[in-house]
Amino acid sequence: MFIQMIQGSCTRQDEAHELLDEWRRDLAPGAAGWLGGTYGFTDDDQLIGVVRFESREAAMANSGRPEQGAWAERLTALMDGPLEFHDCDDVTLLMDGGSDEAGFVQIIRGRVDDPSRLKAMLADTTTLHEMRPEILGGTLAIEPDGTFIETVAFTSEDAARQGERVEPPAEIRRELEYAMKGASFHDLHHPWFASA
Repeated sequence: MFIQMIQGSCTRQDEAHELLDEWRRDLAPGAAGWLGGTYGFTDDDQLIGVVRFESREAAMANSGRPEQGAWAERLTALMDGPLEFHDCDDVTLLMDGGSDEAGFVQIIRGRVDDPSRLKAMLADTTTLHEMRPEILGGTLAIEPDGTFIETVAFTSEDAARQGERVEPPAEIRRELEYAMKGASFHDLHHPWFASA
């Protein structure tokens, strides 16, 4: 799997949402290898999209389509500033990946010097699910320099906030402190989803 994260400041949120829905309706059928996406706005007007493709090649082929270029220009025109793109070939699914049933999504951006340590922590889904049953799943996408984008789907924001108060075992707490040191958290209170 290949993940591309798109982020940028956008105060014209209704128009951006409509344009993203238009992509799903009109352009997605011709985007070979597109798997889906998670989208939303943060409290500080950041539009975030985490888009999944079967491979980097499929994503680049989509980017090369003339209709995709024309659509991207329209999206850029709605933004308050430049869009940021993060491309990740190293993708790990948390549980069964994300869920279109999520009522709340948190995007975590950070950087680690040992990505395998972070992946090992997330691989222990039995402990995680017992400790945090409100987590439906997620994805971990890692760039070559160790920068990561973790997308976590929750049943609801209330359940996520309650879960945050659960004290993890010492070993897990140590790993979380390692992974989340300096990380930024982006809350999507009203996420929406698209799937192939």
